[in-house]
Amino acid sequence: MSPAFQRITPFLWFDTQAEEAVRFYTSVFPNSRIGEITHYTKEISAASGQPEGLVLTVAFELDGQPMTALNGGPQFHFTEALSLVVRCHDQAEIDHYWNSLSAGGDPNAQACGWLKDKYGLSWQIVPANVDELVTDKAAMNALMKMTKIDIATIEAARRAGV
Repeated sequence: MSPAFQRITPFLWFDTQAEEAVRFYTSVFPNSRIGEITHYTKEISAASGQPEGLVLTVAFELDGQPMTALNGGPQFHFTEALSLVVRCHDQAEIDHYWNSLSAGGDPNAQACGWLKDKYGLSWQIVPANVDELVTDKAAMNALMKMTKIDIATIEAARRAGV
């Protein structure tokens, strides 16, 4: 198997906003790019009910991770059953990704660093060492009370053991 071979690629289903979403996501993450964009042909349009000329798929890399976005129509929607986890080096990264991805999204952010963006996709914005930070009850209790994660608060709870 070649090192360039990507066995698993996330495939994100949108109604008609695939290209818009990809342009947004690639603007938020470094090391990202848009690849090939395909469009609905007359034949595919007739079979799918989507308009001819509409973007069909967008191949892209999000921080180096190959992904594909599809304009598949309104039949399916994102749920919290799938989320993309962004592991951050520090609080500044958490703030950047949280603020960028939550803009225009669901204002009812969930606990523990989960958010839903303006396209309905769920993200988890967490410290890179989140598993280490929540090894004790005090840190886990602090985390469970947060929407956007505050590393200093978790570390203080861990030190205090409260």
